[in-house]
Amino acid sequence: MDAHFPRHARLLDGTGYGQVFKKNKRLTNAYWIVLIHRGQSVNGEKSNARLGLAIAKKRAKRAVDRNRIKRIARESFRHQRHLLLGCDCVVMNKDRAATASSIELRQSLDKLWSEWANLEKPGRNRPGQK
Repeated sequence: MDAHFPRHARLLDGTGYGQVFKKNKRLTNAYWIVLIHRGQSVNGEKSNARLGLAIAKKRAKRAVDRNRIKRIARESFRHQRHLLLGCDCVVMNKDRAATASSIELRQSLDKLWSEWANLEKPGRNRPGQK
């Protein structure tokens, strides 16, 4: 499995973030809010998944907590991005993330990525569809 985090796998500018904030599917749990935007496919092929982080100082006051949260989010994304091909994702923290253990944070974010992959399986009804 390719688990590095190259530049092309990151949301780098306001345009990329803007598209995700404008039109997204929201997944959430006790620690995370994940916004996922299904990008355009090129020649029928899905593009690389890209990650953006919006870790709020308001939600995690100490820099050490924000850095830990970002590190865990990047690590989880690197290992799960094969499930997210063609998606731009923005990960945001909730208040409880600052005090949660690293293991809890990682497992809860991995679970959100898996939920998204299950929603995207062909033949599955998505919310709002019949």
